[in-house]
Amino acid sequence: MTHPTPSHQTDGGPTAAELMVRCLENEGVTVVFGLPGEENIHFTQALERSDIRYVLTRHEQAASFMAEMYGRVTGSAGVVSATLGPGAINLQLGVADAMTNSTPLVAISAQVGRDRNYKESHQFVDLVSLFQPITKWSAGVPTPEAIPEMVRKAFKTAETERPGAVYLAVPEDVDDAPADTGLRPLRRNVVRPEAPSPNQVQRAVQLIKAAEHPIVLAGHGAARGGAADALVKFAEAVGVPVATTFHGKGVFADDHPHSVGTFGFMGRDYANFGFDEADLIISVGYELQEFDPARINPDGDKKVIHLHRFPAEVDTHYSVDVGIIADISASLDALRDALGDHHCPSTGPTRSSTLLAEELDHGRADDRFPLAPQRVVADTRAALGRADVTLVDTGAVKMWMARLYPTYAPNTCLISNGLSTMGFALPGALAVALAQPDRKVLAVVGDGAWLMHSQEIETAVREGIPLTVLIWEDNGYGLIEWKMDMELGEHSNTGFTNPDVVTYAQSFGAKGYEITSADQLLPTLRAALDDDGVSIINCPVDYRENLRLIERLGELDAAL
Repeated sequence: MTHPTPSHQTDGGPTAAELMVRCLENEGVTVVFGLPGEENIHFTQALERSDIRYVLTRHEQAASFMAEMYGRVTGSAGVVSATLGPGAINLQLGVADAMTNSTPLVAISAQVGRDRNYKESHQFVDLVSLFQPITKWSAGVPTPEAIPEMVRKAFKTAETERPGAVYLAVPEDVDDAPADTGLRPLRRNVVRPEAPSPNQVQRAVQLIKAAEHPIVLAGHGAARGGAADALVKFAEAVGVPVATTFHGKGVFADDHPHSVGTFGFMGRDYANFGFDEADLIISVGYELQEFDPARINPDGDKKVIHLHRFPAEVDTHYSVDVGIIADISASLDALRDALGDHHCPSTGPTRSSTLLAEELDHGRADDRFPLAPQRVVADTRAALGRADVTLVDTGAVKMWMARLYPTYAPNTCLISNGLSTMGFALPGALAVALAQPDRKVLAVVGDGAWLMHSQEIETAVREGIPLTVLIWEDNGYGLIEWKMDMELGEHSNTGFTNPDVVTYAQSFGAKGYEITSADQLLPTLRAALDDDGVSIINCPVDYRENLRLIERLGELDAAL
């Protein structure tokens, strides 16, 4: 197909929009998620003429979640595009989610022309100021000449040190302007991981040797930094138990003998017991936004070793005794070598892992309908391979999946726990399926979250992206009910009704399934995940188990 040459282009020179796209290609961008508008049509058309895939979404917020999850599983900044005003504002939830989840993302939107951005004007709001609190860097592109430098800075800022979100606003007249033929993308500079300080390593070694009950807490930074192998070698060599955060799930396999499980459940859980007796916390890639450190160090008396790429946030309950700021794998390797044959007695993990396995086994045999949450978790695990990916939305479903779903590799159970926003999992699963087409991908959502972006079923069908969604249905905001029942003894204003999921899915050209007995779920999941199309599964869940779980954990805590 021959594309017409825009009237403003002279002497074969690029437009600013085309230069922007060339710069994105230079950054290795292969897909942009978004929804165009009148003010960025030249950028949208330049993408169409490039090798970059443009995934047209049905809502800008969904596009921002797609870009976030793409960045999370690839480690390279996901890119999202929108028009000005309301389109850009709709991006903000996903941008803030990426920022609080330390995920690289570059958001690009249109803005009004430079001739009217200083006065009251149609669709004008100060977008740069709006995005500043939720990004590492927010800026407007003043001229075409600034594009190469600003795009390079945007990706460098988003991807290095603590990753996060960046926002660029492109005025309408810049998008449409000719660019100097001499302008070209800037070279990508690779930041080399730095080596850990030998002095800090020796100080950490002294603390570990003096500790009677050390424990490792592995967080999101360990998963982002690819530190799984180094963590396993360290734990095995030293004999120390390892707990992970919700974001760190899988960076230490749940079936490893030293695994304590996942920490972050809103009440006390099995993993708490390992921290109760600990006198030293070896924090590996943990970030305070993952959960309040008062949960693991309530009296602020435990020693803390902080291993990360950047210094820890200051907190009364996370007062760092030794900080090793370097490449996490290199720090773990250096610690292991410096400790030599030192070995810590390890007794906690066996009890914790046994309790988790017993709960999951009990759920696997539970045939009640609506299904017990433990049964849904067990069947979900059975339907997916060790390297397959599940995205778990926010709500009661997150609490059950995060604490109980066995995970064996990093970034195979994706949870938002920085901002803990609802609605990310369904659109995010589309992005993960694009980024990792060799893996099966499942979005696990509560019925409160799934309708927030169910329109993206159409995107998946149209784009030919395999998508399986498992809905935990209880006709209410289950987590809020759980919290209200625990603290108030009753709940209110949390119930709603749902559409017929099968008919709803079919209206988009997808397949719909309604689970009517416990033994249907596993075969239905397997069939849907083996399908190259789009499948939506509705599974009624018995959330009476929520309070029963709290009671059981309380009894166990008292017994121990």
